[in-house]
This record gives sequence, C-alpha cells and structure tokens, in this order.
Amino acid sequence: MGRVPVLRPLTTPQPAPAPAREEELDWVKIAAGSTLIASGLLLLTGQRKAAVVAAASGTALAMLDQQDTLRALWKQVPGYVDQIQEMIGKVQGAVSDIAAKRESLRVALGKAAAAAEKQTAPADTAVQSPS
Repeated sequence: MGRVPVLRPLTTPQPAPAPAREEELDWVKIAAGSTLIASGLLLLTGQRKAAVVAAASGTALAMLDQQDTLRALWKQVPGYVDQIQEMIGKVQGAVSDIAAKRESLRVALGKAAAAAEKQTAPADTAVQSPS
C-alpha cells in the first residue's frame, strides 16, 4: 500500500489566548439606565409624579457617571449665553425697524387717505343731477 505524508504546519502554533478578564459591571450606569426606563414606564401608566421623581434620580445618577462631560459642557455655557444675547439683540433691532416702518407707513397711508377724501368729497357734491 501507499504511504501518506503527514503535513506539518510551516509556522509554530500560537499559544491559546488567555481567557479575557471579566469586565467589572458599572453599577452606576446600570442604575441610571434602569431608573430612566422605570420613569418612562411610570409615565406611560399615568403616574406622572413618580415618573418625574424617577427621571430626576436617573438623571442625577447619569450626571455622576459623566462628570467630565458635564464639566466640559459647563465651561461652554458662557459662550452659548453670549451667542443667545447677540441673537436677541439682532431680533430686537429688527423688531424696532419693523415698528418704525409700520408707523411711517401708517402715517403715509393716513395722509393718502385724507387727500383722497378731500379730492372725492367736492367731486361728489358737484356731480349732483337736477331733479
């Protein structure tokens, strides 16, 4: 009978990877998420006061977990306030311009209406037919 050659791998076998260390559960995230889900369920069942309390608790837990993000956002707030104040100033200026134009248009239309009345009033009296 014939011989069958045994194939050997060209590379050395890699050792099996070490079992991955179990990651520790982040109980703060779990509690925050669970509380927010419970808040939504309470809201759907019509228990608004309890839902608000649960939502506030879940939000507080989430903020505890995301302190760095919250600090970064807090540092950006003054910039947002400045932008909003600038936008409000522009809107106030536009409203003032519109009010001034409205007033000048009202005065111009009032003068035009008065002039039209003066022109049509004598013409009406002169057109009377003898009876």
